[in-house]
Amino acid sequence: MKDYLAELIRTYPTPIHARNGLREYLQARILGGLQRAGAMIPLAFHGGTALRFLYGTVRYSENLDFALERNKDLYDFRAYLKTIKKEFEREGYTLELKVNDKRTLHSAFIRFSGLLFELGLSSHRNEVLTVKIEIDTNPPAGAGLATSVVRRHLTLQLQHHDRASLLAGKLHALLQRSYIKGRDLYDLLWYLSDATWPPPNLTLLNNALRQTGWSGKPLREGNWRAVLRKRLQAISWERVIDDVRPFLEQGADSGMIVRENIMSLLRD
Repeated sequence: MKDYLAELIRTYPTPIHARNGLREYLQARILGGLQRAGAMIPLAFHGGTALRFLYGTVRYSENLDFALERNKDLYDFRAYLKTIKKEFEREGYTLELKVNDKRTLHSAFIRFSGLLFELGLSSHRNEVLTVKIEIDTNPPAGAGLATSVVRRHLTLQLQHHDRASLLAGKLHALLQRSYIKGRDLYDLLWYLSDATWPPPNLTLLNNALRQTGWSGKPLREGNWRAVLRKRLQAISWERVIDDVRPFLEQGADSGMIVRENIMSLLRD
């Protein structure tokens, strides 16, 4: 598999794209390990990386985000990580795990040491490439679940939030983050420009907002767009473009993320 990875890296046009592609390959391998360890029974995939793996967006993403949605007695985070570590080490990878499972949000940093140097993507022998996993063990109620079979480097069967719930998660991030990420705005543009995408799961969205201290009124079909427009009024659009540009595939147009486009879609 390392030979395949070396060939894969040579297909990318720039070192930045190659690093994105490398991280995505490792994400796919981690998802495969989670699948084989039984994690896709209790966990549901969501967030930006889920959007790319499930629907083929042109934006790369950094973290693997999950919600513990059902069969909680089957959940064993450290056992999943042990499976992942064994699979990679069997193929000659050097990695270490930094795990925090003492809080509601469980996390693990999977750190690959020397891989960037080995593949010619870094001049520093010990530079580390990290993939982060986050699992919300007390997610807000109301998410719809679906299961999809996708192929990205390997065939994966993934339980995930359904389309309306994925959009709700993105709206929650935009409304409650301390600052607006360009990556989130790019995803919002992607969602809203698809006329076939269902409206957000407002039950999930309102439960998530309450859980994170939302002080505003509950969101409804008639007001969520206006609330989001108000949230986006004062942001620096140049800064958000700079944030997302390194994560886009070659040829993707970061210039689409402008105030006029986003506000127009939020008025429809």
